[in-house]
Amino acid sequence: MIDLHSHLLPGVDDGARTVAQSVVTLQALGESGVTDVCLTPHFAASVLEAGVPEAHEEAWAALRREMPLGPHLYRGAEVMLDRGLGPLGARNPAFRVNCTRFMLVEFPRMVAAEAAFNALRGVVEMGIVPLLAHPERYTICSPALAQRWKSLGVLLQVDATTTLMATRRGDRARVLLAHGLGDIVAADNHGDNRTMADIREALTAQGDGEAAALLTTDNPRAILENRTTITVPPVTVKLPLKDRIRRIFGADE
Repeated sequence: MIDLHSHLLPGVDDGARTVAQSVVTLQALGESGVTDVCLTPHFAASVLEAGVPEAHEEAWAALRREMPLGPHLYRGAEVMLDRGLGPLGARNPAFRVNCTRFMLVEFPRMVAAEAAFNALRGVVEMGIVPLLAHPERYTICSPALAQRWKSLGVLLQVDATTTLMATRRGDRARVLLAHGLGDIVAADNHGDNRTMADIREALTAQGDGEAAALLTTDNPRAILENRTTITVPPVTVKLPLKDRIRRIFGADE
């Protein structure tokens, strides 16, 4: 499995705080079957012009010294679209996944539909392919709106853990996959136990091994290698019976 969304560059954002925490988490991810991890610390679009902070370079060097084995590590960023991308930030490959044309992006939680569409269009107009992180997080997210995003060339990264949760956010994640709108899944690990392994296992167990491979390995690999992704067929994620019952009686966001 290949995870393109993690906060495991130590001590730079709200993810892993220390090198030791990053190493332990990465080793656990490796044991769960993750072979490649992209480190995507938070950045706001409004600060990209300043480039990558020296503290990030120091954290990367420290992690590499302590992590000679385990998942192969790549670098990128999760860019909050708090404003349009400036030309310097857009041209800097360090803010993209493995210096490719793909950029992991997100919105403020309460973003409006047209604002989201316009922000994504602005990224595309810069010659970058937006990989929208956890679209199910936004209450505006629907299959119709996701189709509009994808009409621009946007890719959607569904959250692996959320997809198996009996919540409204989980409902949105499963609806995206059921409509064939998800392109990859990722764990968004913050130095904790979040992993892609459970969703891959769940999909494989229900006979959707092809979709599982595309979501967790093939399409993430294509992004790392700057290639075109493959459309994932619609897949219905089946929750365990206890979670389906819980969902009937309502669940939180």
